Amino acid sequence: MISRPKLESSCTFTAIMKKSILLALTVMMFTAAWAQDKGVITGNFQSNFSVFVLDSSIGAYEPPQYTSDISSAEAWLFLNYQKNDFNIAARYDLFNNSNLLNPTSSFSGHGLGFWQVKKQIEKLTLTAGSFYDQFGSGLIFRAYENRLIGIDYAVEGIHAQYNISNDFFVKAFTGKQKGSQTNRFGTSPEIVKGVNSERIFHFHEGKNRLMIGGSMFNRTISKPVMNEIATEINSYPKDDRFDPKYNVYAFNGYFNLGISDFNYSLEYNYKTNEAQRDENLKLINKPGSIIYTTLGYAKSKLGKNKKAGIGINLQYRRIEHYQLKVSPNQQLLNGLISYQPSLTRQASYRLLARYNAPAQDYGEEGIQAEVVWTIAKGKTLNLNFSKIHRLGGAFLGGEQLYREYFVNYEQKFSRIFKGKIGVQSIFYNQQVYEGKDPTYHDVHTITPFMEMTYKLTSRNSLRFESQYLMTKEDLGSFVNAILELNMSPHYSFAVTDMVNVDPVRHEGGTSISDDIVHYWTVFAKYNIHTTSFTMAYIRQVEGVNCTGGICRLEPAFSGLRFTLTTNF
Repeated sequence: MISRPKLESSCTFTAIMKKSILLALTVMMFTAAWAQDKGVITGNFQSNFSVFVLDSSIGAYEPPQYTSDISSAEAWLFLNYQKNDFNIAARYDLFNNSNLLNPTSSFSGHGLGFWQVKKQIEKLTLTAGSFYDQFGSGLIFRAYENRLIGIDYAVEGIHAQYNISNDFFVKAFTGKQKGSQTNRFGTSPEIVKGVNSERIFHFHEGKNRLMIGGSMFNRTISKPVMNEIATEINSYPKDDRFDPKYNVYAFNGYFNLGISDFNYSLEYNYKTNEAQRDENLKLINKPGSIIYTTLGYAKSKLGKNKKAGIGINLQYRRIEHYQLKVSPNQQLLNGLISYQPSLTRQASYRLLARYNAPAQDYGEEGIQAEVVWTIAKGKTLNLNFSKIHRLGGAFLGGEQLYREYFVNYEQKFSRIFKGKIGVQSIFYNQQVYEGKDPTYHDVHTITPFMEMTYKLTSRNSLRFESQYLMTKEDLGSFVNAILELNMSPHYSFAVTDMVNVDPVRHEGGTSISDDIVHYWTVFAKYNIHTTSFTMAYIRQVEGVNCTGGICRLEPAFSGLRFTLTTNF
């Protein structure tokens, strides 16, 4: 058994240090900017304000949002000072009764969300403080922000990159990942570090290229967290116990080859044995691996008039026990080190995006194929197919988790009118992706859709879109329609109604009304130069929400939302 060390009381010291750093950065920025040889200050601001309106008919009534908080706010102010090869940046974050970090709870806090000092010394770039970066495609390491769903995986530490030439670099870092939902402005106690290098070779008079790269990554578990892990393992039956390791090591190699109109890439990632969670959240001792490969072909200026073209893209990915987090005690989207987006097509229409397939880090195998055919100028046909299974003995031999067929045709009929039409068919394993019990059946959908855009004037346009999702599972069938008026450059208005036209209710599994339910949205936007204001009344159905390839299950929402964004 691992003994528990005494913990130092560092929270107060960390808070004081961060406030001191923020003050110092602010003073340095404005002192330098107003000096005789001043640099340049740029930045941006974003804020959200929500009012929660109780609506039991769609299941929007859970505390604390609809009972005590009633409203919430989030804000981010980013400032950047640049002078020659020297750069200082800082971001102030605020959360008041916010459910952005966790849709089922409330969080309040404010402070320094990001700070950075960067200096370029000839071919060497040094960064101290917070930074975002990734190795390869991000499967082994990615530090990034996705503000729309409350994700911020910045690393606080030291980062260095040396450019040996324009086509050859080496970079390395060490630090700690930014805090999770309950420790938003702190850092995790785990140490992360890594090194990555890429080299590009050009040949055949520069028409072809080969990029090769490789990475090494290490994460060290803190002693208090290891103590918790060891205690849990010791509670298991004797045959299920194992000796957890403080360190996990991950390695990858990848290349991208472009020859004429073809492009091929391959990436392999491997990590050593570590304590990780299985599907039942039990700790197991497993190594992990990911293989990801793509093959693409693109050709333009085809046909007699050279106005046709075609693009083909094929993807394959296999994940086996590749759960890479700051610790196995982090759940859901907390503490992610590896970036594993859904392999499926990212949909923009509301009903087409209702059922998504988040990557299953314990194991999955999937393919996606897409063809984009420009038949002639203004006429495009898009075909897409994706399929995801659990790991099995043969290729796609395990249980099916997800499957999508998609076809879309778009045509520009004239200078002022264009349209789209298409259909989507999905198979979706609701038990796996939403954690439903076995009484919930797999979802099968067929969703035809269409869109029309008409230019009223050179600056004003009217857009209409609709979808009809047909299914006998989950909540049943829906119709969604949007009417949008754009008055460039200042105004946009939209009215949406998503109607549960053929309701299905699982006994004891939902609090949504048995009646036909309307999910209204009324939206208005005003732009002035680089500033935008939006206001919307929203009724949102419960379901999986995906942004930037990262998905999470969100409850129903009813209420008002206001946003302000600006750049300067």
